[in-house]
Amino acid sequence: MKTRIWAARSVAAVSGVVLAGALLAPSAVAHSGPDPKKPGKHTSGKKTPAKKKPAKQAPAKPVVDGAQQGQVAGRKCVTSRDVASAVVDYSGSGLFETVFRSATDEQGHAFLNDSRNPGVWINLALVPGAPKCVYDTALAVTEEDPGHLYITLLGSNGTLHQATCTSTSSSPFSPANVATACAPGFTELPDTPV
Repeated sequence: MKTRIWAARSVAAVSGVVLAGALLAPSAVAHSGPDPKKPGKHTSGKKTPAKKKPAKQAPAKPVVDGAQQGQVAGRKCVTSRDVASAVVDYSGSGLFETVFRSATDEQGHAFLNDSRNPGVWINLALVPGAPKCVYDTALAVTEEDPGHLYITLLGSNGTLHQATCTSTSSSPFSPANVATACAPGFTELPDTPV
């Protein structure tokens, strides 16, 4: 009988110690199941830093030499879209409030729009000397009538090409007259630092 009493006291003592430990232990240690916030993983109370996704970066624009202009390693020109505009703001000009816009598409084609000819976008490849793969465009305009529209294109090889076009109030730019209005065409600006 003494053995049974001693065994009962020992079981009671061990149970008391286990119970006291369970009550005093932090809940994270006592938690034996999976973390509901992170299925399938057991936590030990320590937080681990979350893995960060790398920041998205714009794809690098390839630089090619003049012989490969318009193509990169046998592939077609691929660029981002770009837009520029210029407006005649001299009220004494017959071109007052005429807006000229230029844009590029993702294949490196450059286009010109004259607000007097709405909806018509002129492919600047019609102008002699235009680069085959255009990354960027810029426009500037003078206030006179006739005035001058300066179109600058950044080619894929990093060179700037500029054309000076004569703009008159009597005829908006169109695919039929752009080559004549911008004669002799685009010329490469020397020593472009790009």
